[in-house]
Amino acid sequence: MAEQRRPPTPMAEERRPPTPMAEERAARLEAAEQVTELPLVRTPWRLGPLELPHRVVMGSMHTGLETRDDGGAALAAFYRERVAGGAALIITGGVAVSDEARGGPDYAVMTDASCRQRFAAATAAVHEAGGVIAAQLFHAGRYAVGDWAVAPSPVPWRAARGLVPRELSAADVERTVADFAASAAAAREAGFDAVELMASEGYLLNQFLSPLTNLREDEWGGDAAARMRFPLAVFDAVRQAVGADFPVTVRVSAADLMPGSTTEDEVDAFALALAERGVAALGMGVGWHESVVPTVQASVPHGAWIAYGERLADAVHAAHPEVPVIASNRVTDLRDAEAILARGKVDAVALARPFLADPELVNRSFRGDYLLVNSCIGCDQACIDRSLVFQPISCLVNPRAGREREFPAGVTNNRRRVAVVGGGPAGLAAADALARRGHDVTVFEERAALGGQFALAARVPGKEDYRLTVRSAQRRLEAAGATLRLGEAPDVDELAGFDGVLLATGVRPREVELPGAELPHVLSYERAIREGVPDGSVAIIGGGGIGVDLAAFLVESHDEKTRALAFQARFGLTGSAEFARSRPTRALHRPRPGALVTLMRRSGKFGQGVGITSRWVNVGALTHAGVRMLAGIAYRRITPDGVEVEHPDGAVELVPGSTVVLCAGQVEHDPLSAELEARGIRHEIVGGARDASRVDAVRATSEGIAAARRLAD
Repeated sequence: MAEQRRPPTPMAEERRPPTPMAEERAARLEAAEQVTELPLVRTPWRLGPLELPHRVVMGSMHTGLETRDDGGAALAAFYRERVAGGAALIITGGVAVSDEARGGPDYAVMTDASCRQRFAAATAAVHEAGGVIAAQLFHAGRYAVGDWAVAPSPVPWRAARGLVPRELSAADVERTVADFAASAAAAREAGFDAVELMASEGYLLNQFLSPLTNLREDEWGGDAAARMRFPLAVFDAVRQAVGADFPVTVRVSAADLMPGSTTEDEVDAFALALAERGVAALGMGVGWHESVVPTVQASVPHGAWIAYGERLADAVHAAHPEVPVIASNRVTDLRDAEAILARGKVDAVALARPFLADPELVNRSFRGDYLLVNSCIGCDQACIDRSLVFQPISCLVNPRAGREREFPAGVTNNRRRVAVVGGGPAGLAAADALARRGHDVTVFEERAALGGQFALAARVPGKEDYRLTVRSAQRRLEAAGATLRLGEAPDVDELAGFDGVLLATGVRPREVELPGAELPHVLSYERAIREGVPDGSVAIIGGGGIGVDLAAFLVESHDEKTRALAFQARFGLTGSAEFARSRPTRALHRPRPGALVTLMRRSGKFGQGVGITSRWVNVGALTHAGVRMLAGIAYRRITPDGVEVEHPDGAVELVPGSTVVLCAGQVEHDPLSAELEARGIRHEIVGGARDASRVDAVRATSEGIAAARRLAD
């Protein structure tokens, strides 16, 4: 988009004249009368000298591709596909400003020559596709996972496991300021159009701002004004290093969500100081990694943090209406972005993970094809969870994400007839991949509707968005001309006429060998979720991920608005329920008191198998609801009144359960592969049908697209 940039401003002091925000927003509202689809989102805006065609920002995500030794090809392909899908401004994942700034071993260092080469390839790809890209300059500080961690003061974080960060000396602080400046200059050299300074989420700049982590008594610590000196010095040095015609933005922590940390007044003072220095825009983040308040999980209400960005925008715009403020976090639908902009507070909206789920998010939304959008479901399993263990990220609902070169888009010249048996996550991922490649696809699903395990998950409070994955996959398959045969379970004779068969027949609940398991008040988890559970006490056998979901199904409200209000009250938040929608049919479901529910398991952690990011949230919600959890027990028998268990000390207890639900795992359901093999019919088995020892939707969808490629290409 180089041709769309404004002529560079000759001097830093000669910033463009302020435009009153009221006038600009009035113009946006006037435009709304002329454009029927997302008029405010589609309004152009400026980021310093850059002219941007719409107000959707692809927010920062660490991909793990930044250090791949491929000359930047994978990173370039990842970003290119998102620009082709409508992204205009992209902000990279955090790029370390030095070796000690790295969050972990897979972080790139901007001043490293090989890293710069990879980024040059990525920026070239973005520009060729018509986009703009900013590098996020990053220093992990005490959040670095390694013995190189440094901090304003030697204060370890909650999960540091004994690692105490080294306190930066005064000379170290000055060197770090220089590292940021050198990295900014290197970013410009690598072809980036702007830089963002990461001063949020508890990383180094944020650590200097907080009285919890900055205990220094020299010039870099003390009162709020002194704690601001380091991040402001970084901004000033970066501003000088890149010149006045190069935008520098800052991601500010709108709320640390840490008791005793930076106050709202201190956040405002920092933002205003940046505005006075000519910041091109202010982004927002919320929460530190060690905060007890969830911020990114599926259970967090949509738009929960927008009010915090709006409060920041009010403070900034009162004195500096010319500084754009970018809201973010838990926004997955551009119609919500439109509603946010219509409130007249913020200037743009950043979405990150939704661009993993659907690279075509912007284009599809701008066409009004919302039902085709592959929505982010907030599971975190293939993105944030992987980044925390230094693996390249992808996406559960779009397993091509981060693997664009491995699974290139485009229509095949070798069209085949392929049958996909099973319409759950693995089958839908495979069928979608086959249809996009131009193959003749027929999907068989024995139930009357698609979805499989996702259809069950969508009934669990906080996982309602899983239904969107199923709905969008079905719409895309229909649009591609695939045949959907619902309520049908094919036999091998019917499948023999296809060029290949992909078996995604899923799992069945595991039966337990326990006296009393045949009693009428004993239900499988699948039946309990599909048909509901009678009033009264419930004993749940099995405390893994499915058991935790089943407990949530019983004790949490099924109405999003009600649940959002409870989330807001529990954590003492403001405005976190404003974008949640009330669903009247869901509101009819009456949650039962947690005291009536007992979750049991013989060994291991409750919620074992749930992702790193979500497990503590899901289990914590059950604890908050009063669910009783018994671990280390042995099951003796099921009686008409409950489950008799033996505790580690030998004590025997009858756990009350007018209903007993079995969540004891799954077994493979594969009724076809043996005969297909015997008759020499080419086939692949994926997902739970192949291995139910640990049902993993990320593995299932990834296997689905890989098997589809092997089978048909």
